[in-house]
Amino acid sequence: MTIQLRCRCGKLEGEVDASRVKARAVCYCKDCQAFARFLKAEGDVLDSAGGTEVEAMLPSGLRFTKGLEHLACMSLSPKGIYRWYASCCNTPVGNTPRTPKASYLGLVRTCLAATPEELDRQLGSGRMTANTESARAPVKATPFAVLRAVPRLGAMLVGARIGGGWRENPFFDAAGAPVRTPRVLSREERAAVTP
Repeated sequence: MTIQLRCRCGKLEGEVDASRVKARAVCYCKDCQAFARFLKAEGDVLDSAGGTEVEAMLPSGLRFTKGLEHLACMSLSPKGIYRWYASCCNTPVGNTPRTPKASYLGLVRTCLAATPEELDRQLGSGRMTANTESARAPVKATPFAVLRAVPRLGAMLVGARIGGGWRENPFFDAAGAPVRTPRVLSREERAAVTP
């Protein structure tokens, strides 16, 4: 089962292997909110409480099929995670660690060309919440969903590391460097977008 990835303007496209998605979450952290503000896409990315829906998966489950030249990367700080987006229309794509050896992609739901019903059918309807203390409105914690997701995510990371699957990552080259030079925000730029 595949899910189409498409930026808002259609210049960047790809395919997501739904079987590689291990958990679904809504993250309310200030950094995810800052990323949406950086992209000037709060209304498209954040829910009413400031949450970003993220599909946690192996990066090898994503294949870009068109417009790779529009893929861009930023980081909120010199040691922060990499946040990938389509530079043509500021559509967020996902978040990765700074090294491909930690084989993780938090795919931002906004870039998926599927209805909520289609995503629920392919990925399941359960979502955990994360970093609810930064939400702009009361948000229900989901401790049981977190307990179910953590072992799946841990097995994903360990399996990719031991089995070598971490090397299959469209965001990093064979030497382990990001395929785009990340733009690291200055303290002033970060302060301007942080809630």
